[in-house]
Amino acid sequence: MRARAFQEWAQAEPCFDLSVQLHRPLEKSHPVYAFGVWLYNWIQRTAPYLHHAYFNFLEVVPIVRTRKPLGAAKYRQVLTELRPDVLISVHDSLNHGFFEYAREVLGKDRVKCITYCGELSGGYGFSRHWVNPSADLFIGAVPGTCQAAVRWGMAPERTQVGGFLLRRFFYDPTEDDAGRAAFIREKLRLDPAEFILLLNASSRGAHNHVRFLEALRRRGVDAQVVLLCGKSPIAECEVSEWAKANPSARIRLLPHNTNVGQLMRSVSAIVARPGTGTTSEAIVSGCPLLLNSLGGIMPQERITVKFCRDHGVAQLVRSPEELAGIVTEWRKRPELPAAIRRAMQRTCPPLRPSDIVRMIAGLGVRADSISEGRIPVLEAARAARPAVPAAPGIRLPQPQPVADSVS
Repeated sequence: MRARAFQEWAQAEPCFDLSVQLHRPLEKSHPVYAFGVWLYNWIQRTAPYLHHAYFNFLEVVPIVRTRKPLGAAKYRQVLTELRPDVLISVHDSLNHGFFEYAREVLGKDRVKCITYCGELSGGYGFSRHWVNPSADLFIGAVPGTCQAAVRWGMAPERTQVGGFLLRRFFYDPTEDDAGRAAFIREKLRLDPAEFILLLNASSRGAHNHVRFLEALRRRGVDAQVVLLCGKSPIAECEVSEWAKANPSARIRLLPHNTNVGQLMRSVSAIVARPGTGTTSEAIVSGCPLLLNSLGGIMPQERITVKFCRDHGVAQLVRSPEELAGIVTEWRKRPELPAAIRRAMQRTCPPLRPSDIVRMIAGLGVRADSISEGRIPVLEAARAARPAVPAAPGIRLPQPQPVADSVS
């Protein structure tokens, strides 16, 4: 998602003349990596609590921190064909072996290696693999991300807050009341004057939709419900079968290519796993967030829950019955989700993905433009933005006056 988002925003900035190619080395380089991706998705769908064992195993094994990754021949072919000036990693397993091998193949002074990390805080669940101290730049979504990176050894002068890297439709102008009502009536065929609940699934179909729908039915909560099932035909089939068995339920099943940004700006609340992607999307969209913790909370989800609690932008859902109770209360007391919307407005980073594109474009093809110390484009970005609050015991760089700034 973040790679596609960067590509979209780069294409919208023609003045930089950037050519962005996407590559999925974990799935494309070697069967061992591909199995790891499959196992992660299986755990997320079936038993999230098992991910604690998986996460802690990956934290100690050296499989993603070697100088030469598995399946290096396939990766080398991609590198030699594309000969990138900049490599951007958006996954915690791609910041070590894949960076070092690219420098070996292309030349250390010919490619810049950058990490964008969308995690929302440090602590247990923030993988040490996110941080390669030799990387040219670490961009964190929020100050807490950068503070965690510095704790793991990233140089503060090569660390920068970048905000959320989300797809362009999340930053479309907010519709007025008439536009929102028209979208709900015409596209969703629902009543815009009533509460609308969005049940979200992961891209691979991890969900608890039927359990939530059953709880709403048992409690007699006749709420309007919109459902997304990712790219999983199995999840779609389960929801469709439930809808056939409950024809009076007011539910709408939407395809995975729906404009989720417009949808989140239109509904009353969203239920989703505590992933950083959906959480960031909900904050930007101002969509009150209910965090689905059924089956346990995975390590990387724990840091998202921590961020949400610290900023008051979500409420945790521990059971289907609890969701039914929250929906009942929120329908009676709209000031409760309204308070979460206000907290989201306060929490949402001022930066946009276009700022990230400008930062990276400034580090691009001119290898001699980067010194060991100050990086001009980062100093400009920091001067244009508020200072980064440092965690206790950590000294992060503060804005410095410069001639030009990045807007």
